[in-house]
Amino acid sequence: MEQRLNVLEHGQDALKAMMGLELYLAKSAIEQSLLHLIKFKVSQINGCAYCLDMHLKDLRAAGETEQRLYLLDAWRESPFYTDRERAALAWAEALTLVTNGHVSDEVYEEARKEFNEQELVDLTLAVTTINCWNRISIAFRTTPGSYQPPSKTAHTTK
Repeated sequence: MEQRLNVLEHGQDALKAMMGLELYLAKSAIEQSLLHLIKFKVSQINGCAYCLDMHLKDLRAAGETEQRLYLLDAWRESPFYTDRERAALAWAEALTLVTNGHVSDEVYEEARKEFNEQELVDLTLAVTTINCWNRISIAFRTTPGSYQPPSKTAHTTK
């Protein structure tokens, strides 16, 4: 599949705004491992090859196990996810698939048990942000494969 448009060349101001959201989320109380897991799950739902490639690499670089990654599609039937992760995954699915019936009270109450109000706002922002990235990458057929996660030394020098 051929890339339609290079958004890095033609959408720099828009990408700066999107990166502002990412910088905010990086400083949020939501743990980075959970943010990457959510980004990967939402990208699975949306079928975004570029974002799947990126977040798989980020998860692996952060030490995520193959078993948890392979079973993410069946997280409800797997014992490998915490209650907090389960609540976040259910929230992410409900927001991503909002046309399937909106976000139920049950899913909301499950999320409220695991996340305080600020965290729930941040989790919601994370889900909506990755949905936006997915749609940009899908629309322009951004080619997967070239992304490399930041080095561990880059994380420690911030």
